[in-house]
Amino acid sequence: MKNPRKARTCSRLRHIYRTVFLVLLATAAWAAPPSAGRGEEYLAVTGPCDLQFPSDHGPHPDARTEWWYYTGNLQSEDGKSFGFQLTFFRSRIAAPGTEKSWPRPASHWRSGQVYLAHAAVSDISGKRYLHNGTLSREAPGLAGSLQQSGATDISVRGWSAHIGPGEHRLDAAADRFRIALSLTPLKAPTLHGRSGYSLKGSTPERASCYYSFTRLDTGGTIVLNGKEIPVRGTSWMDHEFSSAPMEEDLAGWDWFSMQLSDGTELMVYLMRRKDGSCAPASSGTFVDASGKSVALDRESIRVDVLGHWRSPRSGALYPANWRLRVPSLGIDLALSPKLADQEMETPETTGVTYWEGSIAIAGKGTGGKPVEGNGYAELTGYAKSMDGRL
Repeated sequence: MKNPRKARTCSRLRHIYRTVFLVLLATAAWAAPPSAGRGEEYLAVTGPCDLQFPSDHGPHPDARTEWWYYTGNLQSEDGKSFGFQLTFFRSRIAAPGTEKSWPRPASHWRSGQVYLAHAAVSDISGKRYLHNGTLSREAPGLAGSLQQSGATDISVRGWSAHIGPGEHRLDAAADRFRIALSLTPLKAPTLHGRSGYSLKGSTPERASCYYSFTRLDTGGTIVLNGKEIPVRGTSWMDHEFSSAPMEEDLAGWDWFSMQLSDGTELMVYLMRRKDGSCAPASSGTFVDASGKSVALDRESIRVDVLGHWRSPRSGALYPANWRLRVPSLGIDLALSPKLADQEMETPETTGVTYWEGSIAIAGKGTGGKPVEGNGYAELTGYAKSMDGRL
Protein backbone atom coordinates (compact mmCIF):
# COMPACT_ATOMS: atom_id res chain seq x y z
CA MET A 1 0.00 0.00 0.00
CA LYS A 2 1.36 3.44 -0.94
CA ASN A 3 2.21 5.92 1.80
CA PRO A 4 -0.01 9.01 1.12
CA ARG A 5 2.38 11.35 2.94
CA LYS A 6 5.35 10.08 0.92
CA ALA A 7 3.35 10.40 -2.33
CA ARG A 8 2.42 14.02 -1.50
CA THR A 9 6.04 14.80 -0.63
CA CYS A 10 7.30 13.35 -3.94
CA SER A 11 4.65 15.31 -5.82
CA ARG A 12 5.72 18.56 -4.11
CA LEU A 13 9.37 17.83 -4.85
CA ARG A 14 8.61 17.21 -8.55
CA HIS A 15 6.73 20.52 -8.66
CA ILE A 16 9.62 22.35 -6.98
CA TYR A 17 12.23 20.83 -9.31
CA ARG A 18 10.12 21.65 -12.38
CA THR A 19 9.54 25.22 -11.21
CA VAL A 20 13.24 25.81 -10.48
CA PHE A 21 14.19 24.34 -13.85
CA LEU A 22 11.72 26.55 -15.73
CA VAL A 23 12.91 29.66 -13.89
CA LEU A 24 16.51 28.87 -14.79
CA LEU A 25 15.51 28.16 -18.40
CA ALA A 26 13.55 31.39 -18.73
CA THR A 27 16.32 33.45 -17.14
CA ALA A 28 19.07 31.99 -19.30
CA ALA A 29 17.21 31.70 -22.58
CA TRP A 30 15.17 34.89 -22.64
CA ALA A 31 16.65 37.45 -20.26
CA ALA A 32 20.34 37.05 -20.97
CA PRO A 33 21.96 39.48 -23.41
CA PRO A 34 23.23 38.15 -26.76
CA SER A 35 26.79 38.20 -25.35
CA ALA A 36 27.41 36.25 -22.20
CA GLY A 37 30.76 36.74 -20.52
CA ARG A 38 34.30 35.92 -21.56
CA GLY A 39 33.57 36.97 -25.16
CA GLU A 40 31.24 34.07 -26.02
CA GLU A 41 28.46 35.10 -28.37
CA TYR A 42 25.33 33.56 -29.79
CA LEU A 43 24.95 33.34 -33.54
CA ALA A 44 23.85 36.79 -34.75
CA VAL A 45 21.36 37.20 -37.60
CA THR A 46 22.10 40.59 -39.14
CA GLY A 47 21.92 40.08 -42.89
CA PRO A 48 21.66 37.43 -45.62
CA CYS A 49 21.04 33.96 -44.22
CA ASP A 50 22.48 32.12 -47.25
CA LEU A 51 20.21 29.15 -46.56
CA GLN A 52 21.20 25.93 -48.28
CA PHE A 53 19.07 22.80 -48.38
CA PRO A 54 18.98 20.16 -47.12
CA SER A 55 21.68 21.21 -44.60
CA ASP A 56 19.68 24.16 -43.20
CA HIS A 57 16.74 21.92 -42.34
CA GLY A 58 19.02 20.84 -39.52
CA PRO A 59 19.86 22.56 -36.22
CA HIS A 60 21.81 25.80 -35.82
CA PRO A 61 23.15 25.14 -32.32
CA ASP A 62 24.87 28.51 -31.84
CA ALA A 63 21.57 30.39 -32.28
CA ARG A 64 19.80 31.06 -29.02
CA THR A 65 16.32 29.96 -30.15
CA GLU A 66 15.11 27.68 -32.95
CA TRP A 67 11.85 25.97 -33.86
CA TRP A 68 10.44 23.49 -36.36
CA TYR A 69 6.70 24.16 -36.59
CA TYR A 70 4.09 21.92 -38.23
CA THR A 71 0.38 22.72 -38.54
CA GLY A 72 -2.28 21.25 -40.80
CA ASN A 73 -5.90 20.58 -41.61
CA LEU A 74 -7.01 16.98 -42.07
CA GLN A 75 -10.15 14.99 -42.89
CA SER A 76 -11.14 11.43 -42.02
CA GLU A 77 -12.68 8.98 -44.46
CA ASP A 78 -16.14 9.72 -43.05
CA GLY A 79 -15.75 13.47 -43.49
CA LYS A 80 -14.76 14.58 -39.99
CA SER A 81 -12.37 17.52 -39.71
CA PHE A 82 -9.23 17.88 -37.60
CA GLY A 83 -6.46 20.37 -37.12
CA PHE A 84 -3.05 19.50 -35.71
CA GLN A 85 0.05 21.22 -34.38
CA LEU A 86 3.43 19.69 -33.61
CA THR A 87 6.28 22.02 -32.69
CA PHE A 88 9.86 21.34 -31.62
CA PHE A 89 11.79 24.11 -29.86
CA ARG A 90 15.52 24.26 -29.18
CA SER A 91 16.82 26.79 -26.66
CA ARG A 92 20.51 27.35 -25.99
CA ILE A 93 20.96 28.20 -22.31
CA ALA A 94 24.77 28.35 -22.33
CA ALA A 95 26.51 30.71 -24.74
CA PRO A 96 28.75 29.16 -27.42
CA GLY A 97 32.24 28.54 -26.09
CA THR A 98 31.27 27.95 -22.46
CA GLU A 99 31.83 24.24 -23.01
CA LYS A 100 35.57 24.99 -22.91
CA SER A 101 35.29 25.57 -19.16
CA TRP A 102 33.54 22.25 -18.45
CA PRO A 103 35.52 19.52 -16.65
CA ARG A 104 37.31 17.09 -18.93
CA PRO A 105 36.30 14.60 -20.01
CA ALA A 106 32.84 16.19 -20.29
CA SER A 107 29.86 13.95 -19.57
CA HIS A 108 27.54 13.05 -22.45
CA TRP A 109 24.72 14.09 -20.10
CA ARG A 110 25.95 17.66 -19.73
CA SER A 111 24.45 20.08 -22.24
CA GLY A 112 23.90 23.75 -22.90
CA GLN A 113 20.77 22.97 -24.95
CA VAL A 114 17.17 22.39 -23.89
CA TYR A 115 14.50 20.92 -26.18
CA LEU A 116 10.75 21.40 -25.80
CA ALA A 117 7.78 20.22 -27.83
CA HIS A 118 4.09 21.11 -28.06
CA ALA A 119 1.43 18.95 -29.72
CA ALA A 120 -2.28 19.49 -30.22
CA VAL A 121 -5.26 18.05 -32.06
CA SER A 122 -8.32 20.15 -32.81
CA ASP A 123 -11.25 17.77 -33.15
CA ILE A 124 -13.45 20.15 -35.12
CA SER A 125 -16.38 17.76 -35.52
CA GLY A 126 -16.21 16.67 -31.87
CA LYS A 127 -15.75 20.29 -30.65
CA ARG A 128 -12.76 19.52 -28.43
CA TYR A 129 -9.15 20.63 -28.27
CA LEU A 130 -6.48 18.29 -26.90
CA HIS A 131 -2.92 19.38 -26.23
CA ASN A 132 0.22 18.37 -24.39
CA GLY A 133 3.89 19.26 -24.06
CA THR A 134 7.22 17.80 -23.04
CA LEU A 135 10.78 18.98 -22.47
CA SER A 136 14.28 17.68 -21.79
CA ARG A 137 17.88 18.75 -21.81
CA GLU A 138 19.83 17.51 -24.81
CA ALA A 139 21.14 14.06 -23.94
CA PRO A 140 21.36 10.59 -25.51
CA GLY A 141 17.95 8.97 -25.57
CA LEU A 142 16.21 12.09 -24.24
CA ALA A 143 16.32 14.90 -26.80
CA GLY A 144 18.38 16.33 -29.62
CA SER A 145 18.59 17.16 -33.31
CA LEU A 146 20.94 15.96 -36.01
CA GLN A 147 21.50 16.62 -39.71
CA GLN A 148 23.37 13.97 -41.64
CA SER A 149 23.25 12.22 -45.01
CA GLY A 150 20.73 14.74 -46.32
CA ALA A 151 18.19 14.13 -43.53
CA THR A 152 17.32 15.88 -40.27
CA ASP A 153 15.99 14.22 -37.13
CA ILE A 154 14.58 16.07 -34.12
CA SER A 155 13.31 14.30 -31.01
CA VAL A 156 12.11 15.07 -27.49
CA ARG A 157 11.24 12.17 -25.18
CA GLY A 158 9.95 9.94 -27.96
CA TRP A 159 8.24 12.66 -30.01
CA SER A 160 9.99 13.01 -33.34
CA ALA A 161 10.21 14.71 -36.72
CA HIS A 162 12.19 13.32 -39.64
CA ILE A 163 12.91 15.61 -42.59
CA GLY A 164 14.09 13.50 -45.50
CA PRO A 165 14.78 14.34 -49.16
CA GLY A 166 11.18 13.80 -50.25
CA GLU A 167 9.22 13.15 -47.08
CA HIS A 168 8.66 14.48 -43.56
CA ARG A 169 7.50 12.08 -40.84
CA LEU A 170 5.90 13.17 -37.57
CA ASP A 171 5.12 11.10 -34.48
CA ALA A 172 3.94 12.32 -31.08
CA ALA A 173 1.99 10.32 -28.52
CA ALA A 174 0.26 11.91 -25.51
CA ASP A 175 -2.20 10.53 -22.97
CA ARG A 176 -5.34 11.22 -25.01
CA PHE A 177 -4.07 11.47 -28.57
CA ARG A 178 -1.36 10.58 -31.03
CA ILE A 179 -0.17 12.18 -34.27
CA ALA A 180 1.49 9.85 -36.83
CA LEU A 181 1.78 11.50 -40.22
CA SER A 182 3.75 11.43 -43.47
CA LEU A 183 4.08 14.74 -45.35
CA THR A 184 5.25 15.25 -48.94
CA PRO A 185 6.28 18.77 -50.06
CA LEU A 186 4.38 19.96 -53.13
CA LYS A 187 6.54 23.09 -53.48
CA ALA A 188 10.15 23.99 -52.75
CA PRO A 189 10.90 25.88 -49.52
CA THR A 190 9.77 29.53 -49.50
CA LEU A 191 12.26 32.04 -48.07
CA HIS A 192 10.59 34.86 -46.16
CA GLY A 193 11.75 38.46 -45.96
CA ARG A 194 14.91 39.11 -47.95
CA SER A 195 15.97 35.64 -49.09
CA GLY A 196 15.26 34.19 -45.66
CA TYR A 197 16.39 37.18 -43.58
CA SER A 198 13.21 38.13 -41.69
CA LEU A 199 13.35 41.44 -39.82
CA LYS A 200 11.46 41.45 -36.50
CA GLY A 201 12.44 44.89 -35.16
CA SER A 202 13.93 48.31 -35.84
CA THR A 203 17.60 47.26 -35.96
CA PRO A 204 19.35 44.67 -38.18
CA GLU A 205 20.06 42.17 -35.39
CA ARG A 206 16.36 41.99 -34.41
CA ALA A 207 15.82 39.34 -37.04
CA SER A 208 15.58 35.64 -37.75
CA CYS A 209 16.35 33.23 -40.56
CA TYR A 210 12.95 31.97 -41.65
CA TYR A 211 11.58 29.68 -44.36
CA SER A 212 8.49 27.51 -44.86
CA PHE A 213 7.17 24.53 -46.73
CA THR A 214 3.84 26.16 -47.58
CA ARG A 215 2.01 23.10 -48.94
CA LEU A 216 2.65 19.50 -47.89
CA ASP A 217 0.36 16.66 -48.94
CA THR A 218 -0.35 14.79 -45.71
CA GLY A 219 -1.60 11.35 -44.78
CA GLY A 220 -1.50 9.06 -41.78
CA THR A 221 -3.43 8.60 -38.56
CA ILE A 222 -4.77 10.59 -35.66
CA VAL A 223 -5.47 8.53 -32.53
CA LEU A 224 -8.12 9.88 -30.13
CA ASN A 225 -8.82 8.02 -26.88
CA GLY A 226 -7.39 4.83 -28.37
CA LYS A 227 -9.32 5.00 -31.64
CA GLU A 228 -7.14 5.14 -34.77
CA ILE A 229 -8.51 7.49 -37.44
CA PRO A 230 -7.00 7.50 -40.97
CA VAL A 231 -6.72 11.08 -42.24
CA ARG A 232 -5.59 13.06 -45.28
CA GLY A 233 -5.09 16.76 -45.85
CA THR A 234 -2.58 19.56 -46.24
CA SER A 235 0.08 20.87 -43.86
CA TRP A 236 2.43 23.82 -43.41
CA MET A 237 5.93 23.77 -41.93
CA ASP A 238 7.96 26.70 -40.54
CA HIS A 239 11.63 26.58 -39.55
CA GLU A 240 13.09 29.65 -37.88
CA PHE A 241 16.13 30.50 -35.77
CA SER A 242 17.30 33.68 -34.05
CA SER A 243 19.36 35.01 -31.14
CA ALA A 244 17.74 38.41 -30.55
CA PRO A 245 14.90 39.01 -28.09
CA MET A 246 11.88 41.06 -29.14
CA GLU A 247 11.97 44.80 -28.63
CA GLU A 248 10.67 45.99 -25.27
CA ASP A 249 7.59 47.75 -26.66
CA LEU A 250 6.25 44.54 -28.24
CA ALA A 251 3.63 42.41 -26.47
CA GLY A 252 3.43 39.52 -28.95
CA TRP A 253 2.43 38.65 -32.48
CA ASP A 254 -0.46 37.45 -34.65
CA TRP A 255 0.61 34.93 -37.31
CA PHE A 256 -1.49 33.43 -40.08
CA SER A 257 -0.80 30.68 -42.62
CA MET A 258 -3.31 30.32 -45.45
CA GLN A 259 -3.62 27.64 -48.14
CA LEU A 260 -6.13 28.63 -50.80
CA SER A 261 -8.11 26.60 -53.33
CA ASP A 262 -6.39 28.29 -56.31
CA GLY A 263 -3.08 26.67 -55.33
CA THR A 264 -1.62 29.80 -53.70
CA GLU A 265 -0.49 30.39 -50.12
CA LEU A 266 -0.20 33.44 -47.91
CA MET A 267 1.71 34.01 -44.66
CA VAL A 268 1.21 37.14 -42.57
CA TYR A 269 2.71 38.05 -39.20
CA LEU A 270 1.87 41.18 -37.26
CA MET A 271 4.33 42.23 -34.54
CA ARG A 272 1.97 43.78 -31.98
CA ARG A 273 3.01 46.66 -29.72
CA LYS A 274 1.80 46.92 -26.12
CA ASP A 275 -0.41 49.84 -27.16
CA GLY A 276 -2.19 47.58 -29.67
CA SER A 277 -0.62 49.00 -32.84
CA CYS A 278 1.41 46.96 -35.33
CA ALA A 279 5.16 47.51 -35.59
CA PRO A 280 6.64 48.45 -39.00
CA ALA A 281 8.56 45.14 -39.09
CA SER A 282 5.27 43.27 -39.56
CA SER A 283 5.20 41.61 -42.96
CA GLY A 284 4.14 38.61 -45.02
CA THR A 285 4.76 36.45 -48.08
CA PHE A 286 2.51 35.46 -50.97
CA VAL A 287 3.31 32.26 -52.89
CA ASP A 288 1.73 31.71 -56.31
CA ALA A 289 0.63 28.35 -57.68
CA SER A 290 4.02 27.76 -59.32
CA GLY A 291 5.91 28.38 -56.06
CA LYS A 292 7.16 31.90 -56.85
CA SER A 293 7.06 34.14 -53.77
CA VAL A 294 6.40 37.86 -53.30
CA ALA A 295 7.48 39.64 -50.11
CA LEU A 296 4.84 41.90 -48.55
CA ASP A 297 5.67 44.82 -46.25
CA ARG A 298 3.45 46.17 -43.48
CA GLU A 299 1.85 48.78 -45.74
CA SER A 300 0.76 46.06 -48.20
CA ILE A 301 -1.34 44.22 -45.62
CA ARG A 302 -4.60 45.25 -43.99
CA VAL A 303 -6.11 43.24 -41.16
CA ASP A 304 -9.36 44.16 -39.39
CA VAL A 305 -10.51 42.30 -36.28
CA LEU A 306 -14.25 41.54 -36.49
CA GLY A 307 -14.83 39.58 -33.28
CA HIS A 308 -13.30 38.26 -30.06
CA TRP A 309 -13.30 35.20 -27.82
CA ARG A 310 -12.47 35.23 -24.10
CA SER A 311 -10.78 32.22 -22.55
CA PRO A 312 -12.64 30.87 -19.49
CA ARG A 313 -9.30 29.69 -18.04
CA SER A 314 -6.69 32.42 -18.66
CA GLY A 315 -9.17 35.28 -19.05
CA ALA A 316 -7.32 36.38 -22.20
CA LEU A 317 -9.38 38.16 -24.85
CA TYR A 318 -8.29 36.91 -28.28
CA PRO A 319 -9.31 38.23 -31.70
CA ALA A 320 -11.54 35.58 -33.30
CA ASN A 321 -12.62 36.76 -36.75
CA TRP A 322 -10.69 38.79 -39.28
CA ARG A 323 -10.86 40.49 -42.65
CA LEU A 324 -7.45 40.27 -44.33
CA ARG A 325 -6.67 42.23 -47.49
CA VAL A 326 -3.69 42.60 -49.81
CA PRO A 327 -4.99 45.31 -52.20
CA SER A 328 -2.02 45.12 -54.56
CA LEU A 329 -2.89 41.47 -55.32
CA GLY A 330 -6.66 41.80 -55.18
CA ILE A 331 -6.85 39.54 -52.12
CA ASP A 332 -9.78 40.02 -49.71
CA LEU A 333 -10.37 37.17 -47.27
CA ALA A 334 -12.59 36.38 -44.28
CA LEU A 335 -10.85 34.26 -41.63
CA SER A 336 -12.68 32.49 -38.82
CA PRO A 337 -11.73 29.88 -36.19
CA LYS A 338 -13.10 26.40 -36.84
CA LEU A 339 -13.23 25.91 -33.08
CA ALA A 340 -13.44 28.81 -30.61
CA ASP A 341 -11.30 27.27 -27.86
CA GLN A 342 -7.88 26.32 -29.24
CA GLU A 343 -5.88 27.87 -26.42
CA MET A 344 -2.57 26.17 -25.64
CA GLU A 345 -1.50 26.23 -21.98
CA THR A 346 2.09 25.14 -21.28
CA PRO A 347 2.78 25.24 -17.53
CA GLU A 348 5.23 22.34 -17.71
CA THR A 349 7.29 23.56 -20.68
CA THR A 350 7.55 27.23 -21.74
CA GLY A 351 4.96 28.58 -19.31
CA VAL A 352 3.46 30.61 -22.18
CA THR A 353 -0.30 30.59 -22.87
CA TYR A 354 -1.24 31.27 -26.49
CA TRP A 355 -3.98 30.53 -29.03
CA GLU A 356 -2.96 28.25 -31.90
CA GLY A 357 -5.73 26.90 -34.05
CA SER A 358 -7.32 25.84 -37.29
CA ILE A 359 -9.10 28.54 -39.31
CA ALA A 360 -11.48 28.55 -42.27
CA ILE A 361 -10.96 30.99 -45.16
CA ALA A 362 -13.28 32.34 -47.85
CA GLY A 363 -13.28 35.37 -50.13
CA LYS A 364 -11.32 36.66 -53.09
CA GLY A 365 -7.89 35.49 -54.15
CA THR A 366 -5.50 37.06 -56.64
CA GLY A 367 -7.28 39.13 -59.22
CA GLY A 368 -10.46 39.07 -57.13
CA LYS A 369 -11.34 35.47 -58.07
CA PRO A 370 -13.45 33.52 -55.53
CA VAL A 371 -11.44 31.17 -53.29
CA GLU A 372 -11.82 29.19 -50.13
CA GLY A 373 -9.25 27.48 -48.00
CA ASN A 374 -7.82 26.40 -44.67
CA GLY A 375 -5.11 27.74 -42.45
CA TYR A 376 -3.76 28.27 -38.97
CA ALA A 377 -3.51 31.27 -36.67
CA GLU A 378 -1.11 31.82 -33.78
CA LEU A 379 -1.92 34.57 -31.27
CA THR A 380 0.64 35.31 -28.55
CA GLY A 381 0.92 37.91 -25.80
CA TYR A 382 -2.81 38.11 -24.99
CA ALA A 383 -2.76 36.12 -21.75
CA LYS A 384 0.52 37.81 -20.78
CA SER A 385 3.09 39.89 -22.62
CA MET A 386 5.84 37.82 -24.21
CA ASP A 387 8.39 40.06 -22.40
CA GLY A 388 11.10 39.89 -25.01
CA ARG A 389 10.65 36.25 -26.07
CA LEU A 390 11.04 35.55 -29.77
